[in-house]
Amino acid sequence: MAGVKISIIMGSSSDLDTVNEAVNILKEFKVDCEVKVLSAHRTPKELSAYVEAAPKRGVKVFIAAAGGAAALAGVIAAHTTLPVIGIPIETSSLKGIDSLLSTVMMPGGVPVASMAIGKAGAKNAALFALSILSVSDKVIHEKLVDYKDAMRKKIAQTKLKT
Repeated sequence: MAGVKISIIMGSSSDLDTVNEAVNILKEFKVDCEVKVLSAHRTPKELSAYVEAAPKRGVKVFIAAAGGAAALAGVIAAHTTLPVIGIPIETSSLKGIDSLLSTVMMPGGVPVASMAIGKAGAKNAALFALSILSVSDKVIHEKLVDYKDAMRKKIAQTKLKT
């Protein structure tokens, strides 16, 4: 996929429901992405090889979705200089607080941008990835301007019945 700009990696197929929020935003913006299941703990060699080869496929930004120990975003960041955005997945045991802390608490020198827990975080991860790409892509920049303007108009037109 030569046109790929964003790679979305999830630690488990059970994360797909959350990840689809990001995929839908990228489809709306007509930005190519790869979506893959790779685990920091169960497939570390495959993850490393995938991340290191990504620039040759046109990847410019990574989005990593993981729950629990949520090492995925940090491991990706350890293997690339490209931007990495983490989506903490909501868990049944700690409601995603574990995922959030694992994603956000990176050692100095291994940066990961962390979004909110769950679906809102996935949506924002896609929008943040698009913002990164918009620095050098005027088409994406204009689509982001239009997207934010549509949100503004929707709120401005809200009528409350009192």
